[in-house]
Amino acid sequence: MYKAPDGRYEARDGMYIDGAWRPATGADTITVVDPADEQPLGQVPAGTAEDIDTAVRAARTALPRWAATPPAERAALIGALRDRLVARKDEIAATVTAELGAPLPFAQAVHAGVPIAVCGSYAELAATHPFEEKVGNSTVYLEPVGVVGAITPWNYPLHQIVNKVAPALAAGCTVVLKPAEDTPLTAQLFAEAVHEAGVPAGVFNLVTGLGPVAGQALAEHEGVDLVSFTGSTAVGRRIGATAGAAVKRVALELGGKSANVILPSADLAKAVAVGVANVMSNSGQTCSAWTRMLVHSDRYDEAVELATAAAAKYGPRIGPLVNAKQQARVRGYIEKGVEEGARLVAGGPEAPKDQGYFVRPTVFADVTPEMTIAQEEIFGPVLSLIRYEDEDDALRIANGTVYGLAGAVWAADDAEAVAFARRMDTGQVDINGGGFNPLAPFGGYKQSGVGRELGAHGLMEYLQTKSLQF
Repeated sequence: MYKAPDGRYEARDGMYIDGAWRPATGADTITVVDPADEQPLGQVPAGTAEDIDTAVRAARTALPRWAATPPAERAALIGALRDRLVARKDEIAATVTAELGAPLPFAQAVHAGVPIAVCGSYAELAATHPFEEKVGNSTVYLEPVGVVGAITPWNYPLHQIVNKVAPALAAGCTVVLKPAEDTPLTAQLFAEAVHEAGVPAGVFNLVTGLGPVAGQALAEHEGVDLVSFTGSTAVGRRIGATAGAAVKRVALELGGKSANVILPSADLAKAVAVGVANVMSNSGQTCSAWTRMLVHSDRYDEAVELATAAAAKYGPRIGPLVNAKQQARVRGYIEKGVEEGARLVAGGPEAPKDQGYFVRPTVFADVTPEMTIAQEEIFGPVLSLIRYEDEDDALRIANGTVYGLAGAVWAADDAEAVAFARRMDTGQVDINGGGFNPLAPFGGYKQSGVGRELGAHGLMEYLQTKSLQF
């Protein structure tokens, strides 16, 4: 284990394949940059198609024995992995802060804390899930899909890894992970935790690299039975097309443009405060963020004032975006909003600091549903306030994008909010500020993806069904 004096993880110069750190086949590297000061943190190998092939072969070799391992033993090893993540919690948080830019308290609570909870949930599910059942004169078995190619994004680097690896291991699958190139240090740290937990060689493998090279090689590899990808809808389409040509299973968690619907009876001050916090969380780099706030016209002006005041508090509290490309992209969307006639009431496109990839917490009023900032995923701390006239109008606006990942509804009582939420075309809706549940299925409708993560529904993505008749 390598560790910097400030607790951050230092880069390894190899790939974790077949239970050991191995040199990369190529000489190219990826420089990891601290987005807060734009200074290099270290370098990791840029994996090649040959590295991917070696990792997939290791996973295929390990598959029969791991698939035959009793669920209770798999559960114990996943539990040991959770314990190693707990032991490294401070290191995880410091590393995520360094390579993603998340403020340390948020990194400790969310980037480290949530994956630990999810990993623990799969240790329990592996031990308790019914992997066989009697159905009339048949016995139905749930068996592992096989080798999983997991491709994860940078915005929640450990959470997205655990969301895929833990259920895959619980199901009896083996895994090859290709993490995002912006946050590979967290992935290397996870690989060390896997090794320390005693997971058998070849069951989990890590290849760092670029998406068009290592990621594409993994998605196309004939030895991969399922590709689990989280990222942009555009890349998800390409992976889906590749998998379809090979009749290969996919799980896709893609973009979002989620609506936060505040019904007239709601506690407006609370709904706006929580809604603004949701958008600013992780510097807006959250696919499920409620980036469209829908407010009845009678209370719209009051909501704008509340949101403007709330956003002003986040200036010194949010971290940078992950890289210069994302910073430019988000600032471009802000400029587009102004050009299309939205009213800027907080923030703006100007960089708040001379150094680092920071963007001002931004709020737009007088946004109409057809505007670019109301239709496209911005992936930054940008909120659009949209007025509606009645519930049917609110529903039309809420459902009026190609996405359907998440959302929220606020009302005087839960029943009123639930009645509206049931008509929304989206995979997950928080009712009156309902909290995160690591056992609840997460995933999208429409172009927000295919499949579900978390809990038993997430486990089922990595299982296939066989029935024997007697």
